[in-house]
Amino acid sequence: MAQDALSKLLASRDWLMADGATGTNLFNMGLTAGEPPEFWNVDHPDRIRSLYRSAVEAGSDIFLTNTFGGNASRLKLHGAQGRVRELNRIGASLGREIADAAGRAVVVAGSVGPTGDIFEPMGTLTHAAAVEMFHEQAEGLKEGGADVLWIETISAPEEYRAAAEAAKLAGMPWCGTMSFDTAGRTMMGVTSAGMVEMVNAMPYAPIAFGANCGVGSSDLMRTVMGFVAAGATIPLIAKGNAGIPKYHDGHIHYDGTPELMAEYAVLARDAGVRIIGGCCGTMPEHLKAMHAALESRPRGDVPALEDIQAKLGAFSSASDGTGGSGPAPRERRGRRG
Repeated sequence: MAQDALSKLLASRDWLMADGATGTNLFNMGLTAGEPPEFWNVDHPDRIRSLYRSAVEAGSDIFLTNTFGGNASRLKLHGAQGRVRELNRIGASLGREIADAAGRAVVVAGSVGPTGDIFEPMGTLTHAAAVEMFHEQAEGLKEGGADVLWIETISAPEEYRAAAEAAKLAGMPWCGTMSFDTAGRTMMGVTSAGMVEMVNAMPYAPIAFGANCGVGSSDLMRTVMGFVAAGATIPLIAKGNAGIPKYHDGHIHYDGTPELMAEYAVLARDAGVRIIGGCCGTMPEHLKAMHAALESRPRGDVPALEDIQAKLGAFSSASDGTGGSGPAPRERRGRRG
């Protein structure tokens, strides 16, 4: 099989820059709370092109499609479970259009978020139903021209494995990140070391794996250091939030400055991360600062946890979750920002 676009880029470069937030940028364009962003692929394609183009212009080598909630379970909340293929296909095809016009190699990553459902025995979701949902979404993204599936913000290992199986059924290469937001663990209790163990045992391995979203860039970097300590051999992904959300004048504002995100990007690169981007709150100005820092600042030593705290701020919990017992699993239904 011919080498996929992302593997080709990884083979030619030390680091790649991914994109920033989808939700935060779309809310700035007028998306309202409760409105499914995926509808905009059809209703406001120019705004979605603009979202993708802004990442490319800021220097991103990879951008994610506006399809995070594009599975049947999420779309059913809006009576749109019959539109999965259409919304994903169009979300990816708009991306293909922008990437092909970029004048350089840019990877279109088909965003696949969680179903929002809980697996048996705690919930009702079966493995077969999850695979079917993810497979339907994957086929839509493939039809639209996505280069790779980008499974993200996953909390449950069962869901991660189901999405990987769907990627295999669709014949698509994939990457996958989990969100570590509860004292260094995912909401379903996975640690950084646990994720490395899971990924190493997968029959259909990802091209790259890592962490996204979570609490803030310092916590995310501590999780990344956990991957490194656990002996991760597959390329790592870091997509941290731009600081911590604060309510300000009726809006959620992330307090991370472009300068802070530039520090985070350099620390991630020095830790050995190969794909570096931002999540909630990360705007084009953050991406530009990250890209400039990655291009201009020489590679340094692998950072210590003290360096991370000094540059990015204190960790939100004393433990990274890998030692002793962690918090009890709880349900997560949030969207990626």
